[in-house]
Amino acid sequence: MMTILPHLRARILLLLSCSIVLTLPTAYAQDTPAQAPPQQTKPTPPSPDDAGPDTDNGTIVLKKKKEADEPPPPPAPVAPKVKNPDNETFSLRVDVPIVNIDATVILDKTHQFVPGLKANNFLILEDGVPQTITSVRTTQTPITAVMLLEFAANSYYLINDMRNASYSFFRTLRPDDYIAVVTYDLRTHILTDFTNNKELIAQSLSSLVIPGFSDTDMFDALYETLDRTSRIEGRKYIILIGSGRDTFSKLTLDKMLAKVKSTQNITIFTISTGAMLNEMRGGGGPRELDYLQAQNQLQTFARMTGGLSFAPIFQGELPDIFSQINQSIRNEYILTYRPTNNKNDGTYRKVKVLLVDNEGHPLRMQDEKGKPQKYSVIARDGYNAKLPVE
Repeated sequence: MMTILPHLRARILLLLSCSIVLTLPTAYAQDTPAQAPPQQTKPTPPSPDDAGPDTDNGTIVLKKKKEADEPPPPPAPVAPKVKNPDNETFSLRVDVPIVNIDATVILDKTHQFVPGLKANNFLILEDGVPQTITSVRTTQTPITAVMLLEFAANSYYLINDMRNASYSFFRTLRPDDYIAVVTYDLRTHILTDFTNNKELIAQSLSSLVIPGFSDTDMFDALYETLDRTSRIEGRKYIILIGSGRDTFSKLTLDKMLAKVKSTQNITIFTISTGAMLNEMRGGGGPRELDYLQAQNQLQTFARMTGGLSFAPIFQGELPDIFSQINQSIRNEYILTYRPTNNKNDGTYRKVKVLLVDNEGHPLRMQDEKGKPQKYSVIARDGYNAKLPVE
């Protein structure tokens, strides 16, 4: 038996251990089946319907993006900051009334209009309280007037006086004046509506030949004329030519005066008929009292509206009378002020217009020779304040 040396045995053991280690990976590789390498495929682009993020197989699904052409939802409405109509801001409106007073200043002797007066020359007292005048202007405009004529079968003298006075006024008319002709006895008769045709007016006056009734219902006729004329815009005038007597009117004098007070922008001028007849009778007795009462009524109507009243005895006085009326109608001052009493209570306010100098004293006028001149200020004596609902 062969004996192996110790150093040789150690070398043989080392070689055997190395060969065992080298053969183990090969054997393991032979036992494991070979796997084909993964095939790389080119990704396909998504179709238009599948645009947007992909979805996986998990429990969370991402929604697709909405179509680009779909309009976005409207924004939430903004609460309006202004609640007033038309986006107007709230404001407090205070209705301060404005009063216009038509005033005429004429010389008593010549009946001429006095021009050139300023705001500081006028003093307006409303219920005794001085007012501050904001503006003064003068106007000269065509007139719109009603000739209200008493035509009744009571006296030839009265009819003759009426016809003379109406023709005298007719001669003073201008082409741009508008006149209506109305007569009254028991009833009111409109002969001509407002017109500037002088031929038509002349025909109406020439038709006054034969009266119908002897009654003179002046209150009813004046009330009806005021009511119709008040519907016309602007300044109007009533030329009342008659005796001033009233027989069977349905209205009383108190109601008539209330109507005159409540009617704005109408001035009444009165020309009394029968002054010569009263002089021939010698005056005195019931007829004299009746005549004086009639004159007082005519003067009251004129004074309350800022007009003038006349009682001519002779026909020759008529041209001067209508010259004065024309001076008063066609030339006037318009005074504007805001009343200190600004309540809209519908009450009647008494108004008085005075002329003063720079120191507040009554204004004095004189002619070229230094002689004092008397004058008259013609203006209505009051007005009705507005009501709260107006």
